[in-house]
Amino acid sequence: MKHEEISAPSARQSRPRKTQIVVVGGGAGGLELVRKLGAKYGRKRHDIILVDQNLSHIWKPLLHEVAAGSLDANLDEVGYRGHCAKWGYRFFQGSLESIDREAKSIRLAPVMDDHGEEVIGGHTIRYDILVLAVGSISNDFGVPGVAEHCLYLDSREQADRFRTKLLNHCLRVSRAMIGNPDADERVKVAIVGAGATGVELAAELYNAAGALKFYGLEVFDETRMVVTILEAGPRILPALPEDLSQAARRELTNLGVEVREETQVIRAEKGALVTQSGDRLDADLMVWAAGVKGAEFLSTLGLQTNPRNQILVTETLQTVSDENIFAIGDCASYTPPGSDIAIPPRAQAAHQMAATVLTNIHRKQKKKKLKAFDYEDKGSLISLSRFSTVGSLMGNLVGGALAVEGRMARLIYTTLYRLHLLGIHGWIRGTGLMIIGRVNRVVRPKLKLH
Repeated sequence: MKHEEISAPSARQSRPRKTQIVVVGGGAGGLELVRKLGAKYGRKRHDIILVDQNLSHIWKPLLHEVAAGSLDANLDEVGYRGHCAKWGYRFFQGSLESIDREAKSIRLAPVMDDHGEEVIGGHTIRYDILVLAVGSISNDFGVPGVAEHCLYLDSREQADRFRTKLLNHCLRVSRAMIGNPDADERVKVAIVGAGATGVELAAELYNAAGALKFYGLEVFDETRMVVTILEAGPRILPALPEDLSQAARRELTNLGVEVREETQVIRAEKGALVTQSGDRLDADLMVWAAGVKGAEFLSTLGLQTNPRNQILVTETLQTVSDENIFAIGDCASYTPPGSDIAIPPRAQAAHQMAATVLTNIHRKQKKKKLKAFDYEDKGSLISLSRFSTVGSLMGNLVGGALAVEGRMARLIYTTLYRLHLLGIHGWIRGTGLMIIGRVNRVVRPKLKLH
């Protein structure tokens, strides 16, 4: 197939070619970056392009709520086509296939529909500056059977799939109990990995289970939900101080979650997980949330990557292989000078990286010295649904950190999402969407059951 080159249109041959800035990936960092690039440069001398395989954006830290049905993603998603019309950039749907660094172009794979028919042919897009912001995927560490039998929460589609399976199992149990209330029927969920995703999902499942009786499953409640978290390390939430980790564990235990630390899964089978000690844990749903890595295709682009397929970048967030290509967010690996640990794959890191790259794109065009990325750890917050929130805030505080729990932590956790909305929508539209969100919480059902 002939590959069409997408370039900025020019009314006259003598008119200078527009500077074309291409951002691949519309996650937290990529979407914020193109919004600010569009607002800063407009379309007169620049052509800002966003490429993503999906048509809409949902903030990844909310996917556990989408999976449990506590959040209707249709209300919180951001359609790229509507967003680009507002902020002065262009959007192309597609998946990155390769980079031709000599020709300064990328090639996108064909877009196929649900029936395998081609909707958009493969094509190339030229760039003057390229930013890779494609995020991460779950790291199964090569454990046999995980890819075949476990569910992930890397995308909206995966969260929707989990929710559908969850509701089907809840309906099965509810029907089995009608006329036989003493039946020992349970929905068994096993979660591998006790980081933020695994812990937040576990709590959200109990929140959803407790509400199902109001939505047609009259004989179903949280006592019919059995959730087990398997963690290979010595404690859950290793990013938090130990006292907060223990506080979260107590809250989970009070909800009914069984937490098994120092339990390594060595194999996944249909309906069961097998641990290193030989134990077999039966489960209706198995979720793998034990770590992240870059997508496999990142190691085929001709850019230097680490063993987790993350692209290695310099202190200016340019790739070590090409100064015209930047990488931000989970797909990038940057180790600050004097440190042995790379910046963690968090939403706050993607946000800060986007701000630095925005500045450096401007400086690069002005032929000025680029700014070094200086990561500032703001701390970590973990939401245990409506039951509790725990976390630590970093800053100029006594001891360098402040532990927070309860209502204050919940307020700060909610504020982080509001800051994300402001980052991708601007102050006026972002504030309006916050107000609409508050109204939706009152007038809309508490659970999404379809």
